[in-house]
Amino acid sequence: MPPVNRSVKRVVRGVPQRNAATLPLLAQPKALIAYVATVVALEVVLAGYLLVHTPIRVSELVLFAAVLACGAACVEAIRRLGMPAGVVRDLLSAWWLPVALLLPSIYALLAPIPLYALLQLRVRRTLVFRRVLNAAAIGLSGAAAGVVFRWFVPEPLGNPSAWLGDGRSLMAAVGCGVLFAVTSTALVAVAAYSATPELRWRDVLWDGESLLLDLVELCVGVLVTLVCAMSTLLIAVTLPPVILLQRSLLHQQLQAAARTDPKTGLLNAPAWQREADAEIARALRGDEDLSVLIVDIDHFKRVNDAHGHLVGDQVLVGVATMLTHQLREYDLVGRFGGEEFVVLLPKADLAEACRVAERLRNQVARMVLPAEGPATVAVTISVGVALLRAHGRDLIELLAAADLALYQAKDAGRDRVSVPAQPTAADRALVDRPAQAPSLRWRLAGEREDMA
Repeated sequence: MPPVNRSVKRVVRGVPQRNAATLPLLAQPKALIAYVATVVALEVVLAGYLLVHTPIRVSELVLFAAVLACGAACVEAIRRLGMPAGVVRDLLSAWWLPVALLLPSIYALLAPIPLYALLQLRVRRTLVFRRVLNAAAIGLSGAAAGVVFRWFVPEPLGNPSAWLGDGRSLMAAVGCGVLFAVTSTALVAVAAYSATPELRWRDVLWDGESLLLDLVELCVGVLVTLVCAMSTLLIAVTLPPVILLQRSLLHQQLQAAARTDPKTGLLNAPAWQREADAEIARALRGDEDLSVLIVDIDHFKRVNDAHGHLVGDQVLVGVATMLTHQLREYDLVGRFGGEEFVVLLPKADLAEACRVAERLRNQVARMVLPAEGPATVAVTISVGVALLRAHGRDLIELLAAADLALYQAKDAGRDRVSVPAQPTAADRALVDRPAQAPSLRWRLAGEREDMA
């Protein structure tokens, strides 16, 4: 089950005082606070009611304990492999579905709690309210799917051979698995949208890759459910292949995470450089236009000093999200560290690149992000633009030209777009002496040496 979209992740720094500004949930937008409180309250009230009214059966407790033990084994396997920020799929839904479909709803509500506690304590600590929200979303979704399934199969553990051979019942199991996936994703997507209203719904729901992963999780969950229905002892047979599939999935995500900036989700500097080099070579072979932008947030240090690093991180995430929304799918966007972003625009001449840069500048100027209490934060950006061939024939030359243009935009008053002017002797000396001006040209050259 996918957690809150990575574009709304927050970095939390420890602060001694425990006030509204230092409590992660209370520092979030009011809409998100209200939504999390509503979902969690519904989970608690429903679980309390069902605890009183659900009879206890030994066979159901045994199956519940066996599923939790398998889930705990998967959590331990995740811990051994590692799960850094940016890795968001864990395949634990293979164990949510059998609990939801085969056991009374109270078990579906309770199952995520111990496993998410293990994830928090043993694998990776993250914001507690996100763990709680995910657990509540999974519990409510599982309870809803179980109620629908038991409408088709009233006692799934009472006489499993009767419904395991019935095509209609098997289709009901698959359909309820789909219901579980859709409901849990929707509950978390609403939270992501509440945290960042400028997101588009397609960004917090599914893309092609996440839809494929959900389909894999659904198939695995249904197969584990069928095995558990036949015999609780057979659940041990499902554990090794689930762990193997989970390790394969985590390995792929770790490779993808190595290419991205954990704070913004954009390409990191080495990954952006590799892809940009390939795009430039392609443009030179095909005699096509290509432009590079360097985007810098104006007076970003003032934001951190005035509002703290948590708000500063929210500004970075907001600008990164805006950049991805305003650009084409094949444009390359990366973060080079600090408050600097880089954009490569294939097939864009200088006029088109300047239009794009102005659009980005205007959109950032309109952004208003929440800060402590009723306060808000607004920022501006300066953008340097460089065109392939006119300002350089390789990535280092283009970045040096765009960096020079960025310095010119800063010197002219910030919040503007600049194209490299004919450099003066002083400008050339500034770019050629990295000790006086640590430009992207020299930083990129250093990264190339490190990569070599």
